[in-house]
Amino acid sequence: MQDGQQPSAEGIAASARAAAKSGGLPPVHLWNPPFCGDLDIRIARDGTWFYLGTPIGRAPLVKLFSSILKREGERYFLVTPVEKVGITVEDLPLHAVDVDATGSGRDQRLTFATRTGDSVTAGSGHPIRVSRDPASGEPAPAILVRAPAGGELWARVDRKSFFRMVDLGCHEPHDGDSWFGLWSSGRFFPVIRSSELA
Repeated sequence: MQDGQQPSAEGIAASARAAAKSGGLPPVHLWNPPFCGDLDIRIARDGTWFYLGTPIGRAPLVKLFSSILKREGERYFLVTPVEKVGITVEDLPLHAVDVDATGSGRDQRLTFATRTGDSVTAGSGHPIRVSRDPASGEPAPAILVRAPAGGELWARVDRKSFFRMVDLGCHEPHDGDSWFGLWSSGRFFPVIRSSELA
């Protein structure tokens, strides 16, 4: 981007395409370009991407943008080798829209697919967490999808996938109490104390 030129979604997309390498995500954690300002891109709570207030209807473009997401502290950016622009994320930057289970019990493996093409199996490197919405008390499940150099990118798990997770859960001892939770890749992820389900 030339000096004095405002960042644009089109320019970021062109730079991202030029930097993209086949087979895998771009190494955004290795890129440290100058900050070029904020761009009017917003990821809504339901995972929809907006540009200038309008939903981005082109799935390949959303996937391209998601591949150059970077988190620094509590802020999110789109990063290329030559520029970095801030964007708005209402909840979490990625959105898990499906979960598949193989095996059972402690041998169970839960694999999540995101709207933007990520596929991760829950385990030590990809933990599941379930917090409670402070306003409604509703469970807010998430899975860690990417964790490059401290810039963790989590995916919000959609409602239908969470219901599927609940069907796959069980009660186990955890931290001196009984918890309802999920096994995946040999690790137990607690969701809620068993006593709270009574």
